[in-house]
Amino acid sequence: MRRIVLTGTGIVSPLGCGTDLVWQRLLAGRSGIRRLNDNVVHDVSAKIAGVVPTLDEDDEGGFNPNLAVTVKDQMRMDRFIQFAMGAAREAIGQAAWVPVTDADKNRTATIIGSGIGGFATMKQAIHTIDQRGPRKLSPFTVPSFLVNLAAGQISIHHGFRGAIGAPVTACAASLQAIGDGARMIRAGEADVAICGGAESCIERVSLGSFSAARAMSTRFNDTPNRASRPFDKDRDGFVMSEGAAVVVIEALDHALARGAQPLAELVGYGTTSDAYHMAAAPAGGEGLQRCMQLAIDSAGVSADDVGYINAHATSTPLGDAAELTAIHKVFNGGRPSISSTKSSTGHLLGAAGAIGAIFAVNALRSGLLPPTLNLERADDAFADFDLVGQEPRARDIEYAMVNGFGFGGVNASALLKRWTH
Repeated sequence: MRRIVLTGTGIVSPLGCGTDLVWQRLLAGRSGIRRLNDNVVHDVSAKIAGVVPTLDEDDEGGFNPNLAVTVKDQMRMDRFIQFAMGAAREAIGQAAWVPVTDADKNRTATIIGSGIGGFATMKQAIHTIDQRGPRKLSPFTVPSFLVNLAAGQISIHHGFRGAIGAPVTACAASLQAIGDGARMIRAGEADVAICGGAESCIERVSLGSFSAARAMSTRFNDTPNRASRPFDKDRDGFVMSEGAAVVVIEALDHALARGAQPLAELVGYGTTSDAYHMAAAPAGGEGLQRCMQLAIDSAGVSADDVGYINAHATSTPLGDAAELTAIHKVFNGGRPSISSTKSSTGHLLGAAGAIGAIFAVNALRSGLLPPTLNLERADDAFADFDLVGQEPRARDIEYAMVNGFGFGGVNASALLKRWTH
């Protein structure tokens, strides 16, 4: 099989925009969670979220859509697509991938997943019809909210003519996008793949719906930075966030031939279904176990080789416990260090796996494991696990795993290796 490396990363997140800046803020214990305006959440129980800052709010790390999308085109695409374009711009720029020949363009795939897509645009279209009638709809309404238009717009803008993909698999979407891209490269269908996820659905319907399901944190509405607390005794639900994360993966021989600098190697991937429940994993995490084991087996390594796991853990009572149960069974009592960076960023839904993968790459490169913010008192049931607390931890690791699980029982895990040669 062709070896696959990551050569570029890009982030648009509640912690800011740009991989290096976001990584430094993550290590510094910054939180991207804020209280939302009362006109949005006055009658919604969950009143906080991870919002991507504007330039006015954050002159160093605020999102500037004009860098990636013309003002005219911004009117034709939902916010989640703009986020994807911004993250892709950074990742492609770092990878320095500018295909010139037809062959290079034809062998560059684009796979960008999302859990929900252009939900705000769909909601606005319904409002327009109800208030003003269908004749007032923009002709760009549909392409502005379709999930596959994140990949489509990136492809159009950069001239990538390989396959387009758009996994819509809830919170596993962006990890599946990376796995799909890797499969295309190994099948000989592409040399390069632009992969990741994007999400932007912080509005009344989505917040109200998840609140009705009692899935979101409500106990810390007045102290937003304390709300996302994976593995902690006081965790009471996830915090919804928005943003995008994109990576450039490519065949190692292709990367070396053009003088690209690999950041890490993608050595394993697995995906499974629980076939159990539409929203909850089984307590024993059997599907999660099989997923992680597939990633380890496909890499041809032992579970003992894995030094760090960027957990899916979203700060829900049942979800965190199921994942750690699965980890315990896969690693046979071994002690990989575990943290959940959602404690700082919140849960980016369809973009969560890809941003976790970027953080894992940085952990491999720096020898620093990112913290789990707000892990003040670990649940008693988690005493046997090596949970990284509220400070970064220095540890040299060779392999790092990233998990992403979602509604419908979908599971995805990726295994990354520190780049040496």
